[in-house]
Amino acid sequence: MDSIFLSTLKGKKNHRPPVWFMRQAGRILPSYRKLKESHNFYDMMKDVNLATEVTLLPIHDLGVDSAILFSDILVIPDALGLELIFTKNGPKFANALNEKNNVVLNYKPEKLNYIYNNIANTVKNKNNTPLIGFCGGPLTTFLFMFRGDESKKGFKDAIKYFYNNRPESIKIIEQITEASIDYVKNQVKSGIECFQLFETYCGSIPHDLYTELILPHSKKILNAASEMNCPTIFFPKDYSLGLKVINKEICDFVSIDWHMSLENARKLVDDNVGIQGNMDPRIFYYDDHKIESYLESLTDFGKNNHDWIFNLGHGFLPDINYKKVQNTVKWIKEKNWNR
Repeated sequence: MDSIFLSTLKGKKNHRPPVWFMRQAGRILPSYRKLKESHNFYDMMKDVNLATEVTLLPIHDLGVDSAILFSDILVIPDALGLELIFTKNGPKFANALNEKNNVVLNYKPEKLNYIYNNIANTVKNKNNTPLIGFCGGPLTTFLFMFRGDESKKGFKDAIKYFYNNRPESIKIIEQITEASIDYVKNQVKSGIECFQLFETYCGSIPHDLYTELILPHSKKILNAASEMNCPTIFFPKDYSLGLKVINKEICDFVSIDWHMSLENARKLVDDNVGIQGNMDPRIFYYDDHKIESYLESLTDFGKNNHDWIFNLGHGFLPDINYKKVQNTVKWIKEKNWNR
């Protein structure tokens, strides 16, 4: 029998919305922080048993309805030939793209084999919990490929390159797309039951430009999963009015950021596409009473929209109290949604 998460993705009506959180595998969890004391991020990703353990921690610690693979969106640039380094201040590439260098991208699919092993091992250990796989959206991945200095958090150089070198930029995005399609297909073959595309920096360019130049590539990646009967979720953060072009040919569900209300998103997005999101993670800084008031404010939407997955409008912030998250999951599960 399908879980409440998978059955909601497939259009079935349930007594409550399913719940999971972006960036749930780590960050706020004491159990994850304890592991981090003796293991660095990349080592945990490459250790099959640790990767499985971290993937499943939120199931045990938070009670969420789905697991998401413990991995990173930058594995695709790494497989394309950029040398990925995780520092204490964030990721960077030793040979990052820039205006002057001539890095030749060459996809080596074998560099991703450890991830497929992680998926297979997680599938063996997850019981009935669904497993979400993912990769970065083509624009987001492109922007990160110019990061040679982890202290520079913006994407000024990458955006400048995108505007100054449009044909070359599109060629790189095409290479990202082809590698991502192969990656998605192998994730599905390895056992993921849902695929999410994280276009976290969709809003870095105007939504009409994204629709024209990037969305066709995002659609190809998402379709690679849907063609294998794997449900899809698209997260185009800060897409704004661009949401009006999202339809069932692109994805099954679209994840909404916290800048957009659920009601407005529902009006913009095609009725055949479900909604995920859009809690502002900073609401977890509220006291318990204010958090419950926020949750109560969602009950009408939850009552009237069976195709809604409760989630954040962005990932967890590291200093959020995980017990408030536990309480939120418990509230969602115990609430009478009057469906």
